Amino acid sequence: MEFLNRPVWEAAPALLGWRVCRRLGDVVWKLPIVETEAYASNQDGASHAWRGPTARNRPMFGPAGRSYVYFIYGMYHCLNVVAHAPEAAGAVLIRALDHPQCNGPGKLCRFLKIDRELTDIDLLASELLWLEPGKPEGTVQSGLRVGIRKSVELPWRFWIGENRHVSRGPVKPPQPRV
Repeated sequence: MEFLNRPVWEAAPALLGWRVCRRLGDVVWKLPIVETEAYASNQDGASHAWRGPTARNRPMFGPAGRSYVYFIYGMYHCLNVVAHAPEAAGAVLIRALDHPQCNGPGKLCRFLKIDRELTDIDLLASELLWLEPGKPEGTVQSGLRVGIRKSVELPWRFWIGENRHVSRGPVKPPQPRV
């Protein structure tokens, strides 16, 4: 996926409209991406790649177009697509898909049965989890990321404004403390 070999904040909106495809037995789900967030390495304190490679985040430092699945809060898996410019690291969190049970990163992984078994796979070659090209149906909007405490000022969340399955509305910028 050559188009993912660029800064992650450029790759994140480009993934809107692409389909996450998941084979579960005889059923294949193909659901358009309607919300993403970008996480870079060196200037993003909210990124798992911020402090360098570890056993957990190693896929973020590898080739673009691979999966990075992590487990948070002891209960949710989150799917990311590795994307970054050369000599960098990064990933795009898939926050929501165009389906009522996929309006959040943990919900979509639970619905599609995505867990750490599917981390670091080639999302073009896998027969279990892959991406297919698509275009967004609606207006692409951007704003602040959700559920983070560091680098909150970066407007690296992207979504299709008219889509009812986006996980949350626009987030207001942090207000200065008085």
